[in-house]
Amino acid sequence: MTTRRRTGLLLLAAAGCWAGLAGAAHAQSTCSFRGAADALAERPSPLDSVAIELGGEAAKLCYGRPSARGRTMVGGEDPFGIPWRFGANEPTTLHLPFPATVGTVDLDPGSYSLYAIPEDGPWTVVVNGNTNRWGIPISPSVRSADIGSFDVSRGEGAYVEQLTFRFEGQGRSGTLVYAWEDVVLRIPIARR
Repeated sequence: MTTRRRTGLLLLAAAGCWAGLAGAAHAQSTCSFRGAADALAERPSPLDSVAIELGGEAAKLCYGRPSARGRTMVGGEDPFGIPWRFGANEPTTLHLPFPATVGTVDLDPGSYSLYAIPEDGPWTVVVNGNTNRWGIPISPSVRSADIGSFDVSRGEGAYVEQLTFRFEGQGRSGTLVYAWEDVVLRIPIARR
């Protein structure tokens, strides 16, 4: 085999590997859901996502957006001390194309579910390795895939009817901000 042909084959193989990696990264940035795509519009809690720009690359948080609709959700329908999916429907899922630290938990590139244990004071945020499940119940089987957890202070803000996450930050670090009813949580996230 000539050197030119060998170089051409190596370049072709490298391009194939790169295409495979790019496809995997693209798949990580897509929010997954159960059921038919046309049924998403009928859900009372729509699927939403937020882009998390860190160090020139984008991670993504996918979550369902329930509305309070006159109910007391935090500390009511979603009682204090009980693990909760941090949204509606499927688990709230973080897709990372790069290594990151969420709260105090170091994570490799990949997809992770997040859930919370709400309290009247600080909340516990849990990072879990199981994204292929319905959001509830958060059973001992689900909890067996927990990677780590950390506490965040519970703040108060203006009333928010529909659960919302947003990203604030620049460079290699920032904050995921959760707001629902009068509860605000600020979850640190940084690219490693």
